[in-house]
Amino acid sequence: MRLLRELGIVNEPHIRLSPSEPVARDLLERVHEPHYVDAVMKASQGDYTDEVCGLGTEDNPSFPDMHEAAARMTGATVDAALAVWGGQSMHAVNLSGGMHHAMPGAASGFCIYNDAAVAIKMVQELGAQRVMYIDLDAHHGDGVETMFWDDPSVLTFSIHQSGATLFPGTGFPTDMGGPGALGTAVNIALPPRTDSAGWLRALHAVLPDVVRAFQPDLIISQHGCDAHCLDALSDLRVNVDAQRQAAVLVHQLAHEAAQGRWVALGGGGYSVVDVVPLVWTHVVGIASHQEVPSDTPTPQRWQGYIDMLLDHDPPQFLGDRLGAATFTPWSAGFDPDSEVDRAIRATRNAVFPHLGIDATHEL
Repeated sequence: MRLLRELGIVNEPHIRLSPSEPVARDLLERVHEPHYVDAVMKASQGDYTDEVCGLGTEDNPSFPDMHEAAARMTGATVDAALAVWGGQSMHAVNLSGGMHHAMPGAASGFCIYNDAAVAIKMVQELGAQRVMYIDLDAHHGDGVETMFWDDPSVLTFSIHQSGATLFPGTGFPTDMGGPGALGTAVNIALPPRTDSAGWLRALHAVLPDVVRAFQPDLIISQHGCDAHCLDALSDLRVNVDAQRQAAVLVHQLAHEAAQGRWVALGGGGYSVVDVVPLVWTHVVGIASHQEVPSDTPTPQRWQGYIDMLLDHDPPQFLGDRLGAATFTPWSAGFDPDSEVDRAIRATRNAVFPHLGIDATHEL
């Protein structure tokens, strides 16, 4: 947010910064089990362990005010979705959101309450017939997928490092949704060390066709940026510019297929100086129709703050040293020797027939 302010992006008159309140318990219970909410409230009082609920664990240690913090993050996503659905905003962003691993009855992977799932439930109750969730995090968006596994009116899309080599161990191409919702869970499971070119090739080979086939009323996207090579929590090598291009694509598809209705969330990201502020600045810039080039210098005041606070060399530009990302489109042909291409084909062959798309169709 400091970088966004120094760049002037969030200071424009058409941008509204809104505070959020903790979401009410009855809204949390649209997707979470009551006993789990009780457990989170207990964990908010201090040291507390409930391994069945995933609390007090290494990934999800209990801490004071855990419930209020997680409920406030969820409240911000719900407010964003309601503002977009109600027409008060064309787009909205909650960088603190994207807690995609939280399950109905358990915390998981640093996630307590599943803010995206609660927001989807809310807009459904207000009349949304088809909602699409797009997950760009390096890890499979398993919690959101689980909560809507049997709901054909919600399509979850996740591009991630394969669960064979990375937490949470799920998200394979054949995971397509429940019997009455086949094709509404779309998973691209990529091999370790997939680079920007392969990641963008996979994204463009599947996502546009899926969005156009599903025709959502609203898109909620999660922009976890832990797919970057500097991030210790995945083995992908996706640079800042590729993740910027992905946000541009989601924005374009929202305008093309969802009347512009788009809510963008944060998510994972553990290279907290060299990657996270750059990627999320691009997300907010794109969502506010103020896209900034990757070669834009970072402000001197921001650089000075990073150097003073962390004694860390700050990024000099809004891109990174890996530069611009290019890729070969799927229409150039399938390479059977490429692990990435085999992953793409597996996803297209699994889900496209259920969505009425010809899997042999080239973009």
